[in-house]
Amino acid sequence: MDWLFLDSEKQISEIIEESFREDISAIAIFKHSTRCSISSMAKQRLERSWDLSPKNSPIYYLDLLAHRDISNLIAEQFSVIHASPQLLLIKNGKCFFNASQQDIRVEDVKSSIQKISN
Repeated sequence: MDWLFLDSEKQISEIIEESFREDISAIAIFKHSTRCSISSMAKQRLERSWDLSPKNSPIYYLDLLAHRDISNLIAEQFSVIHASPQLLLIKNGKCFFNASQQDIRVEDVKSSIQKISN
């Protein structure tokens, strides 16, 4: 799995801009709490099952304990309620899918990407 580390607020603007590219299916953001066992399980499940192309579906990793300010900006920018762990999918500048805790499943991510691509 090719994590891209999200550690600056500037990257949110870059993610939005990148999400408009035609060769990008969706951009994923995984918000992870390093102190939470549920978050650790979700991260492990993603790492075991993630088989999406990093070129078409890049995935960003946010350590939200170290970067709560970025997590708050994500919630505001994409109109989602903060959760941990949380996975968001971004396309054309908008969040079209988000899941948290045990609801984070790669098969749901793939299904959501397929729906938005049609």
